[in-house]
Amino acid sequence: MASFGSTRGEEDSVPVQQKLFVRTLTLNRPRQLNALNFEMISRLLELFLAYEKDDNVKLVIVKGKGRAFCAGGDVAAVVRQINEGNWRLGAHFFQKEFTLNYLLATYSKPQVSILNGIVMGGGAGVSIHGRFRVATENSVFAMPETALGLFPDVGASYYLSRLPGFFGEYVGLTGTRLDGAEMLACGLATHFVPSTRLSLLEEALCKVDSSDFAIIQAIIDKYSQNPTLKEKSAYYRMDVIDKCFSRRTVEEILSALEKEATNNADAWLTSTIQALKKASPMSLKISLKSIREGRLQGVGQCLVREYRMVCHVLKGEVSKDFREGCRAILLDKDKNPKWEPSKLELVTNHMVEQYFSKLDDEGWEELELPARSNLPVTAIAKL
Repeated sequence: MASFGSTRGEEDSVPVQQKLFVRTLTLNRPRQLNALNFEMISRLLELFLAYEKDDNVKLVIVKGKGRAFCAGGDVAAVVRQINEGNWRLGAHFFQKEFTLNYLLATYSKPQVSILNGIVMGGGAGVSIHGRFRVATENSVFAMPETALGLFPDVGASYYLSRLPGFFGEYVGLTGTRLDGAEMLACGLATHFVPSTRLSLLEEALCKVDSSDFAIIQAIIDKYSQNPTLKEKSAYYRMDVIDKCFSRRTVEEILSALEKEATNNADAWLTSTIQALKKASPMSLKISLKSIREGRLQGVGQCLVREYRMVCHVLKGEVSKDFREGCRAILLDKDKNPKWEPSKLELVTNHMVEQYFSKLDDEGWEELELPARSNLPVTAIAKL
């Protein structure tokens, strides 16, 4: 296996299995639920760039070791850097991560992500942008950023805004967890394969000597099933989701949900309202605006805008909710963040708009995405 100049640690965190024309990359930090650190992101970027130019590579499979595909980016490390007064190191992490997301979204060869476990945050960024996403009965998807004082990033404003109706707003604002059947139903997954058949699927894929998307699709189709949604799935509540989450502001969304609850209180409505009330008010407002803007933008535009937003979050001039959320949820684990501003009505439109503006900071630069050429139709459609 070529090292591409990587360190031993990077190779260990993303080992590569080579079979004929197929490369299988395994996210390998099982104790950390395969959370992406800077070394892993750098390694993935390096490998995917090299494979795109290599005629001996026709297909790339990505999977995770243990009970997670990937639980997200290693944001605890980023918060440590902020606390040490170096938010720019954190910005460099996101710059590299978003560049990887863009590469995967516009990749010229098929990527098959096997999502047999937890898929959250940054884990979605290295899978959902790829052409094939295989969910199983063990899949758990979430974008939990609003509970951390962040916002659904890694290009989420692109793919959440393209889910049916206003399901993307629901998923992005509440951080709700979806299972494999729900992922398939809303389009986050392209296939559902029972975990007992994954080894057979991988075996079949590893015999491929083509980059033809239709051929890969036909192979995965052979092992796929159409699972039944659980009785209490949020997907059955699309009428209420569309009615409430289509509202113009977060306050109006919450008010609409509370009105529904007075007429017909149930566990789903209660938990949805509670999730919104627990989240960072600032995060909710910038997340809603981000997803709404994403509906009208290509994936590259979404990532450039999200990079502006995340730099503002890291710098912490408008709000320090990201530090506080990570402290309460990931570090001290008291699960009692003190948000500032503390209420939705205290978050002004001017505050929100600041997150979408260029940073007035010496040396700061916009996200520069790599030029792409010879793209397949599926990638061109995202631009």
